[in-house]
Amino acid sequence: MPGGADRTGSKRVRAAAAPRANGRDGAVRIADAAADELRPGDRIVVTIKRIGINGEGVGYYKRKAVFVPGALPGEVVKAAVTGVEPNRLTARIAEIEKRSSHRVKPVCPVYDRCGGCQLQHMNYAGQLAAKEELVREAFARYAGLEGAALPLRPIIGMGEPWRYRNKAQLQAGHKPGGGLALGLYEPGSRRLVDIAGCAVQHPAVSAAAERIQRLAERAGVPVGAGPDDALRTVVLRVAPESGELQLTLVASAEQFPGRDRLVEAIRRELPQIISISVNVNRGSSPLVFGERTRLLWGKPDLETRLGDLRFKLSPRAFFQLNPEQTVKLYDLAREAAALTGRETVVDAYCGTGTIALWLAPHAREVRGIETIREAVDDAERNARLNGRTNARFYVGRAEELLPRWVKQGFRPDVIVVDPPRTGCDAALLRTVADVKPARFVYVSCNPATLAKDCRVLLDAGYRIEWVQPVDMFPQTSHVESVTLLVR
Repeated sequence: MPGGADRTGSKRVRAAAAPRANGRDGAVRIADAAADELRPGDRIVVTIKRIGINGEGVGYYKRKAVFVPGALPGEVVKAAVTGVEPNRLTARIAEIEKRSSHRVKPVCPVYDRCGGCQLQHMNYAGQLAAKEELVREAFARYAGLEGAALPLRPIIGMGEPWRYRNKAQLQAGHKPGGGLALGLYEPGSRRLVDIAGCAVQHPAVSAAAERIQRLAERAGVPVGAGPDDALRTVVLRVAPESGELQLTLVASAEQFPGRDRLVEAIRRELPQIISISVNVNRGSSPLVFGERTRLLWGKPDLETRLGDLRFKLSPRAFFQLNPEQTVKLYDLAREAAALTGRETVVDAYCGTGTIALWLAPHAREVRGIETIREAVDDAERNARLNGRTNARFYVGRAEELLPRWVKQGFRPDVIVVDPPRTGCDAALLRTVADVKPARFVYVSCNPATLAKDCRVLLDAGYRIEWVQPVDMFPQTSHVESVTLLVR
């Protein structure tokens, strides 16, 4: 398990306690020199200060940052250097000298190999504290805001931080000893890890995946990403309120061997699956979906709910993975927007329109902007489904459409963004500075890019009213937040 103590029994001494061995013939090389002179294999002692953006422990060795996967804040670890770079070191735990009180045994038996979670070895109270600190540290580093200068609210967690994911994308391949497997690739490898019984997936998704795995093997379906016609990925999504499931079979050909036998068996043995589609992806990129999807049986969409909103989701439609926390996140966006029914709102990265539709009943007009035509089609359809007649959606880039609308006399009172992990486009931030909405609501999935973008807006005359972290993905290192900036 990550963070486990070294079991070789070999003797270890502190970095400054003994001269270096020469590193030959298997001898341990004990580091006592400057960090710049370290080599892979050297042993160092590190006190872990915080969690990094990928869940690794972060400490310092002679003023150089050291990233140690599996280590927790407050721990003192003897670590073997694995990588030396000009401004950082990477290392693995050899021994834990001082253990964190937050360290626990991971629930999942394949946690150390799967890579889907990064913090199962930390209790939930510790996870929340670490994620709040991630946000605080990002603003200090990238926005120059520390202490009382940063109006940071306490993080909002989950009452039950397990079994929350409503969707799984499982790669299809072979078990080491033979047989078909559905799971995730071990980080940095092509070794497939079977994640049956995953502790963060919705139970209905896990149960269906296990059954589909057996049915696909029985049907003789070839699997793997290669030149032959084969099943590559199984995508399952559940509507938690109904228990109904949507299944998409991603394959290198629309008609792969055993497909019809598999579909027939699924229809017979898994009545909770109400939609089966095939998506064709022949490419070698890490993208799961190809461009072409065809319905094989059942309903074209899965209907689900978020608060009082109904959504019909096509197989490739984006939808938040944790509905319980999404309601909290969107309620915060609504709080930040402070709508009275008279305001005009622009959702600049609207996707399938979830935030725009959440805000629409409280605004005079909402306009959503998205570059992907298919997402806009979904947003328009869901607006009609929910009777949100004051919500309209446009294909394009916000930094191009916004100035055009301003010239036409439309000037938004509120702009909301929920950008990808890379943050807002620089051109969009310049446009916001020019348009000068009274309130700017930033929904973020990456504290670093959030802080960097906020620095730009602070320099443009905005101030931060509050930052509210939300734990959308317990057991992982990810943390979302809502930030309100006002002029």
